[in-house]
Amino acid sequence: MLYTLYEAGYYQSAPLRFAARMTRDFWSSPLNPGRETPLGRRLYASADLIANLTRRYGRPAWGVDSVKIGQRQVAVRPEVVWSTPWVKLTHFRRDAADMRAAGRTGPEPTVLIVAPLSGHYATLLRGTVEAFLQDHEVYITDWANARDVSILDGRFDFHDYIDHVRRMLTVLGPRAHVIAVCQPGPAVLAAASLMSEDDDPARPASMTIMGSPIDARLSPTVTNKLAEEKPFAWFESNMIYTVPPPYPGMGRRVYPGFVQLYSFMSMNIERHQNAHLQYLQDLMKGDGDSAEKHLEFYDEYLSVLDLTEEFYLQTIDVVFQNYLLPKGELYHRGRHVRPEAITDVGLMTVEGENDDISGIGQTQAAHGLCTGLPAELQIDYIQPVVGHYGVFNGRRFREEIYPRVRDFIAVHQARVGARREAA
Repeated sequence: MLYTLYEAGYYQSAPLRFAARMTRDFWSSPLNPGRETPLGRRLYASADLIANLTRRYGRPAWGVDSVKIGQRQVAVRPEVVWSTPWVKLTHFRRDAADMRAAGRTGPEPTVLIVAPLSGHYATLLRGTVEAFLQDHEVYITDWANARDVSILDGRFDFHDYIDHVRRMLTVLGPRAHVIAVCQPGPAVLAAASLMSEDDDPARPASMTIMGSPIDARLSPTVTNKLAEEKPFAWFESNMIYTVPPPYPGMGRRVYPGFVQLYSFMSMNIERHQNAHLQYLQDLMKGDGDSAEKHLEFYDEYLSVLDLTEEFYLQTIDVVFQNYLLPKGELYHRGRHVRPEAITDVGLMTVEGENDDISGIGQTQAAHGLCTGLPAELQIDYIQPVVGHYGVFNGRRFREEIYPRVRDFIAVHQARVGARREAA
């Protein structure tokens, strides 16, 4: 019912949205002599704010058209190389001629960035992709919005997620490097464990886990405490709704993205209110640069996707309430998931000092689980000052975190290469 009411609210606000857009266009027209007056700017700013607050935010474009390598801009073209109804494995292909001109002639490490499936699109990791493109062949998991997947395509749960990670690593070929950003950490660690136990040639050469709830019992945050305090039945009863027409996934039971967005925004409601007030003031002052930065952030932040009922509820159960992986009780398709089976996959964990989503220690817990992995193949790093988002994006990520991850990958790329030559 809530989903239907949400949709009805959007369509009922159409007249207000249309009027706001008309007002905005009128007062921003270069033909309007009152455009630069204080009244004109105030009316334009107010109309623009209303138009943005009432519009629908669709899936953002990647916008990654080039990357600077050395002193040269190298053209980049995203292309889907493998897909299911639930994900598009996207390769950011760098132009071969531009790469040669930049002095890069040899093969570079293949990196699979596993994006979180937790309410936002994979485009949230645009900055992460741009950083890794400087030195790697980059692939990313571009997860689907559950409301756009027909019920005829079946279920998608936590175990399907693990299967998808494993299949994508197989598609990329032997000994790629995998980066788990936030939520996918437990699933990626489970996939690597199973592949290692099977001596799968496609098991990763290294895995980097960033700001992830490997063991959510440690340094619990507000998010962790909510999952602990509420009984499982509460999540079933209060967080799951049915997709209405006209979406392709109508009839599917989902955890709606707008519910997730409301939850996140309510945690810092005053900060968001102040940001929008500042945006209004910037427009009235004619500060286009500051207003543009605001729009860039919220165009991404307000673009959300739905999760399937089964994936969301299993994640609550497996990761945040019963802690099956760190307790050694996780089973996948009848198989016991044993991280101790990992013996030759480099492991790096990255945490943020001020992370209020995955507290310090939650990601580090991966090291304690991988007891079969030699200490020289493991690195733990805590980035000072940054919060959750800063672990994988922003200036400190580019300047301090990424160089460490790049060097870690290079070491394990060389290690695997040396073993191949010796064999």
